[in-house]
Amino acid sequence: MAARIQVTFDAASPPTLGRFWAQVLGYVEDAPPPPFSTWDEALDAMGVPVEQRDSAYAVVDPDGAGPRLWFQKVPEEKSGKNRVHLDVTVRPDLPREERPDAVRARASELEGLGARRLYEKEELGSFWVTMQDPEGNEFCVQ
Repeated sequence: MAARIQVTFDAASPPTLGRFWAQVLGYVEDAPPPPFSTWDEALDAMGVPVEQRDSAYAVVDPDGAGPRLWFQKVPEEKSGKNRVHLDVTVRPDLPREERPDAVRARASELEGLGARRLYEKEELGSFWVTMQDPEGNEFCVQ
């Protein structure tokens, strides 16, 4: 049986960062567990106080193909460069000569969502833009 992957992010604001990544990847908020129709109902039943309901957030691929992304609240700020990061691929079928313009266009869209562009790089026939999400986590658009 293949292992399922969940990618976990430490965050100052899990719902905010989770919504950013949902927009980037076309993901949706993870559904509450049955039999609950809303997260507030589920969290009420679990006894989670209202002031703690922003301590975690999850988004999922609506097609079920990609990993679940889990965002957990932590008290400390990000302190260094990521050792692992996500790569967001822009249309893998694009010819090599069209890729830089498409990658730059997608990077500009993500800046509109709150990402920050760090630098562009072309190496060994590949082109990518390294960016940071709203909480400073690095990722690449390729």
